[in-house]
Amino acid sequence: MLAQRVRRLAPSATLAVTARAEALRAQGIDVISFGAGEPDFDTPQRIKDAAIRALRAGKTKYTDAAGIPELRAAVSLALKRDRGLEYSPDQVLISVGGKHSLYNLCAVLFQAGDEVLIPSPYWVTYPEQIRLVEATPVFVPTDESTGFEVDPDRIRRALTSRTRALILNSPNNPTGAVFGVESLKALAALAVERDFWVISDECYAALSYEGPAPSIATLGPEIQARTLVVNTCSKAYAMTGWRIGYAAGPRPIVKAMADFQSQCTSNPTSIAMWAAIEALTGPQDEVATMAQEFNRRRHAIVNGLNAIPGIRCVVPKGAFYAFPNVSDLFGHRWEGQPLKSSSDVAACLLEAGRIAVVPGLDFGADHHIRLSYATSLSSIEEGLERIRRVVASLEQ
Repeated sequence: MLAQRVRRLAPSATLAVTARAEALRAQGIDVISFGAGEPDFDTPQRIKDAAIRALRAGKTKYTDAAGIPELRAAVSLALKRDRGLEYSPDQVLISVGGKHSLYNLCAVLFQAGDEVLIPSPYWVTYPEQIRLVEATPVFVPTDESTGFEVDPDRIRRALTSRTRALILNSPNNPTGAVFGVESLKALAALAVERDFWVISDECYAALSYEGPAPSIATLGPEIQARTLVVNTCSKAYAMTGWRIGYAAGPRPIVKAMADFQSQCTSNPTSIAMWAAIEALTGPQDEVATMAQEFNRRRHAIVNGLNAIPGIRCVVPKGAFYAFPNVSDLFGHRWEGQPLKSSSDVAACLLEAGRIAVVPGLDFGADHHIRLSYATSLSSIEEGLERIRRVVASLEQ
C-alpha cells in the first residue's frame, strides 16, 4: 500500500499534456503543442563547451552537497548584477533545478498545521509540494481585470495565526503577470508586521517585457531577512535538462536546506554546475536575444487569440505563457456534448484540432487555458488557425 502523501499527489498537468502530444506524434499525427514550459532554443554553445571542458578535466566526482563554491559565488555575483540583491556565497544553495529548491524550502520551513498563501492562478507544483510536507495551501484569488496583479488586501484578509509563508511568482506562470512595486511594498510591510516568510520564485525574471520585474527582497533589509529567492538556469539559458536551480536567503535557512539536500540527492550534477558558471558569468547576449524573440511571439499569440470569437486574453508582461479566458465557449457543443470546463476545451482542441494546451483548472482557474509561446512563430500561427477553425465548428 502506498503512503498517503503519494496517494494524494496530483501528477503534473503540463507533463501529461506533453506526453499525450508526443504519443499522438509517435502515431504519425501532426500535433502543435503549446504545453511545455521550456524554451525551444538550444543551450548556447559556450555553455556546452564549458561542460565538455569540465568532463575532460575530470570534474566528475562528488562535490559539496550545497554545490561547488565556484557556482555559489557565480550565483552571488549574478544576483547582484541582474536583481540588485546582495547575498554572500554561503547564503546560496545549488539544487537539482528550481523545483528542487522549492521543495527543499517546503521541507525545512513547513509542517502539519502550517498554512502557506498562494496567489491564484498558480503554478501547479506549489500546492502539491506544500501538501507533501503536510502543510495546507491557501489560495488567494487575483483578478483578470487587473492583469492578475497580486492584491495585498486580499492577502491580509487570508492571514491567520497559522500562516507561515507567502509564495510569490513574478513573472508568473501561468498568467505572465509581473507584480508591481507598489503591491510588493505593501506585501513587504505586511510580512514584516505579521512575521511570515516570503518565497519569491523569480525563475522568469530574465523574461520581463515591459521593464524589469522587481524583487520583493530588494525593498529593505527587514523584508530581505524574511525572503527566500529562488531562480534557475533553465529558462534564461535554455538549460531545462541540465537541472540547475538555486536559492538564496538567510544563512540558517540555507544551511538547513543544504543539510536536508545532503540526505536526499547530495550534490547536483558536477558537470552541469561547471556549465552553469559559464551561463551566469559569461556574455549575456543570448538571454536578450531570446527575450526579444519571445516578445515578438507574445504579441502574435495574444493578438491572434483575441481575434477568435469566444476567446479573450490579457497581455502577459513576462514569462512565455498566454492565459486566455475561454469561458464564453462553455455551453457550445462538440460532438453533441456541451463544453463545461477548461478540461473539455483542452480535450476538444487536442482531438478536433491537434492542438495541445493545458487546462486552467490545474492552475486554479477553470475559465482559462494556458498556451506556451516558447515555440516557433510559424507553429504559433498554424496553431492559432487551427484553434480558429475548431471554435468556428462548435455548435452554439
